[in-house]
Amino acid sequence: MSAMVQPCPFVDVSGTPYERGRQHGAAVPQRVKRSIELYGGQLGELGYDTAAKSALIAEFAREIEHFGAHYIEEMRGIADGAGVALEDIVMVNARTEVIAKARLVKNKPIEAQEELDDGCTGAIILPERSASGELIHGQNWDWKAECAETAIVLRVRRDDGPDFLTFVEAGGLARCGMNAAGISITANYLESERDFTQAGVPLALIRRKVLEQEHLAFAIKAVATTPKACSNNMMLSTVKGFGIDFECAPDEAFPLYPQDGMIVHANHWVGQIALTKIKDTGIPRVPESFYRDWRVRKLLDEAGRKLTVDDLKQAFFDDFLAPHSVCRPVRPNEAGNLSATVAMVIMQPAKGIMEVAPLPAQNRVFTRYSLTEEPVLLAEAAE
Repeated sequence: MSAMVQPCPFVDVSGTPYERGRQHGAAVPQRVKRSIELYGGQLGELGYDTAAKSALIAEFAREIEHFGAHYIEEMRGIADGAGVALEDIVMVNARTEVIAKARLVKNKPIEAQEELDDGCTGAIILPERSASGELIHGQNWDWKAECAETAIVLRVRRDDGPDFLTFVEAGGLARCGMNAAGISITANYLESERDFTQAGVPLALIRRKVLEQEHLAFAIKAVATTPKACSNNMMLSTVKGFGIDFECAPDEAFPLYPQDGMIVHANHWVGQIALTKIKDTGIPRVPESFYRDWRVRKLLDEAGRKLTVDDLKQAFFDDFLAPHSVCRPVRPNEAGNLSATVAMVIMQPAKGIMEVAPLPAQNRVFTRYSLTEEPVLLAEAAE
C-alpha cells in the first residue's frame, strides 16, 4: 500500500442516538473537523458570514428534525464528541443541499466545468449472475480527493432495529452501506431542471433511513416517496436476491429493473419514461458518465456468466480514457479542485462484509469491515 493511502478508520458505536453520536465524534474528531472545513470553506467563498450561514443551515435542520428527531440527537452527540458546533454537523449531513441553496441565494449558477456531488459508478450483481450464488453490490465514489482524509467506516449497533455498516464522511450519519437485515444502498449524483425548486429531506438522511429498515419494502418507500431538494440515483438491493434502481427527481422516482441479472448506473438519466419528463442538466459536469456505465457492463459481461467479487473490482478499476475513467486518478478539474475516485466499496451482504479501497487508482489494498467482526487488511488486488 502507498504510504500516502491509509485505510479508513473503523468507528464502532452503540447506545442511544446521542451516545452513538458522541462516540463517533470522539473517535475521529480531526476527520470531523476536516469535513467541516471542506464544506464550510465553500460557504465562506460564497460570501456567507456567520449569521447568514446559521440561518441557511437552520432551514435544513428543521427538515431533518421533522423527518426524524433522533437524527438531530445523533448529530448533537457527534458535535459534542468532536468539540464542534451542531450546525456544522448538520451542514456536513446536508452539504449537497446547503451549498446548492447558498449558490442560488447568492445568484451564483453552477458552472459547467464544476463537478458536483457523488459522481459514481454503481453496480448490483444478482445471485443468478454471481459465482457464489450471493448478491454483490458496490460502487466507485468520485468526489473531492481530500475526502480520502475524512472517510470512515461506521458500524452502528442498534437496540431499535438492524445493526448497519456505512462508508461515510466523518460527521455524517450515512452514505452507502448495508444492514444486518441484508439491505444495501449505494447512490449516484443526478441532476435535473427540477432541482432546488422545493424543500426536501437531505439525501444523506434518506440513505440513513434505508439502513434502519428491516424490510426492503420500507427501504423502497423511503427512497421513492420522501420529498427531496435535488435529484439523485439510489440503488437498493436485498440479500434475498433482488435489486432495483431509482432515478429520483425531487418530487418523483422512476424505477429501473435488473437486466440480465445486473444493474449498472453512472451519472446520467437512462430511464425512458424519466427522459420524457425531465431534462438532464448534469451532462456538462459528467460527460464521461455515458461510457463509464457502458464500460462496467461490458467488462462484467466479458468476465462470464458467473461473476465474482474480483470481477466487479476489476471492472471498477477500469482506466479506459483515463483520467476521465471509471477509476479516476487524483487530478485537478477545470475549476481547480482536486477530483478522484475517493473509494471503491464492495458489499457482500450475505457474509455481512464490506471491502473498501481508498483512492483505488493508486491503491489496490482493501480493508474488510464486518457487521460482527474486527476489520482485516487484505492482500493487494491483482492488476
